[in-house]
Amino acid sequence: MGSHDQTSMGGQREAFLTTHWSLIEDVKKHEDRDRALIGLLLERYWKPVYCYLRRKGYDNEQAKDLTQGFLHEVVLNRHLVERAESSKGRFRSLLLHALNQYLVDVQRKETAGKRIPKEKLVPLDIADPATLPQMVCQLDAEQSFNYVWKADLLERALAEVKNRYTQQGMEAHWCVFRDRLLEPALEGHNPPPLTELCQRYDIKDEATVSNMLNTTKKCVRRVLKDCVRQTVASSEAQEEELKEISKFLEREHKI
Repeated sequence: MGSHDQTSMGGQREAFLTTHWSLIEDVKKHEDRDRALIGLLLERYWKPVYCYLRRKGYDNEQAKDLTQGFLHEVVLNRHLVERAESSKGRFRSLLLHALNQYLVDVQRKETAGKRIPKEKLVPLDIADPATLPQMVCQLDAEQSFNYVWKADLLERALAEVKNRYTQQGMEAHWCVFRDRLLEPALEGHNPPPLTELCQRYDIKDEATVSNMLNTTKKCVRRVLKDCVRQTVASSEAQEEELKEISKFLEREHKI
């Protein structure tokens, strides 16, 4: 572990939240480091924050402005990552608590006529932001935050696995996993037979396809475990979070 990966927590906690510190240290190389860091934080956290705000009743533009303001004023300027220990291990718990406190502060500032200057906000690009996913619309604000948080962790883990297999020349592993498990779970259709996958990707037999599926599933879970580790402050919190993620995977995606 490099010196820039150290946290202020000590002990076993050094191994957790290191990605956040790495991002912060890397951004210091930029001339406009505040904007660069906010861009990274937006990329990582905007979805659950934005969806939470929408379910709280804010419209699209209000939710976008509040998301950017929260990440700028609280996560960055108030050093939220450094205070992750007070969240009892879960960064998302601390994030949600801080977000609610921020909304109270915003109301006070609006009463006093103070708002974060528009020129300090980093553009937030959201595909079709006015329309929330159907599942999110069926949940209350806190439930939607947790749902999108877990879904985004899964999305990042899947993207990492796909990238790894592509770089290693193992695209067939990813394609088999995608066709047999991922797309049927996401799109609600029946998975193709193993024999069809053998023909589609020139794989010698069904046993080989099964082994490829098992290998990829294990890889997804390892990468997901790493993603979770980056958002908690202890091994105990990691195990608790992984249990919730596993239930989410089994319930929502059957992976």
